[in-house]
Amino acid sequence: MIPIEATDAWRQAFPGAIIGLLEVSGAAAAGPCAALNERKRAIEAQARARYRGFSRAEFAALPVMDAYVRYYKQFEKTYHVLQQVESIVLKDKALPDVSPLVDANFAAEVDTLALTAGHDAGQLREPVVIDVSRPGDRMTLMNGTEREIRPGDMIMRDGGGIACSIIYGQDNRSPLTPQTARALYVVYAPAGVPADAVERQLKLVAAHVRLCAPGAVIEQDRLIKDWEEYE
Repeated sequence: MIPIEATDAWRQAFPGAIIGLLEVSGAAAAGPCAALNERKRAIEAQARARYRGFSRAEFAALPVMDAYVRYYKQFEKTYHVLQQVESIVLKDKALPDVSPLVDANFAAEVDTLALTAGHDAGQLREPVVIDVSRPGDRMTLMNGTEREIRPGDMIMRDGGGIACSIIYGQDNRSPLTPQTARALYVVYAPAGVPADAVERQLKLVAAHVRLCAPGAVIEQDRLIKDWEEYE
C-alpha cells in the first residue's frame, strides 16, 4: 500500500474538501471486458433517462456537479465530466473504450459526477502528498507537454513532481495501462461535494474493477478530509 497524506497547506487552502483513495492490486486486464461493457451501456441508459431534456444550466446545478462547476469557474474552465454527461445524454455518445481499469473509473464518474484520477501506483514515487499548487509549479501533461500550472489548484505530488492537477489532469509518468498491477484511484472533491458521493464513487470503481478481475484485492479504501482522516 502506498502511503498518501495531505499537507497542511491543502487543508488550509480547501476547507470542506475531501480526497477519496482506492488502491487495488491484482487487477491487470489487457483485453475487453464484456461485463464492464454491459455495465457502461446501463449507465449511459440511466443517464439519458435521468437527465432527458436538461439544459446546460440544469446540468450545472445538479448536486455534486455544482461544486465542481464553481471550482472550475475560478480557473475559467469547464468541468469535463459535465461535458461528458452532456454528450452522452444530448448527443447519444457512448463512454470511451480505453482499458478496463480506465473504463471502470469513467463509468463511475458519469453515475456519481465525482472527479477521479487513475494512476499506476507502481509508477509513483514516495512521498506522495495531496497539496495545493504554488507559483512556478510545472508538470508534464499526459500528452507529453510540459507547462507551468496556475497556483491555487488541488494537486497530488510524488517524488517525481506533480502527478495530477484538477484543472490540468494527470501526468505522463503514471497513467493506468493494461499492464498495471496496482491501480490507485484518487477522488478530488472540493467543498460542496458530500462524503457519501465520494464513498459511492470508490465503491462503484471497485465493483467495476471486480467485474473484470474478480480476484482483485483492495489495498486501501479511505477518505482524507480537511479536518480529519479515516478509513
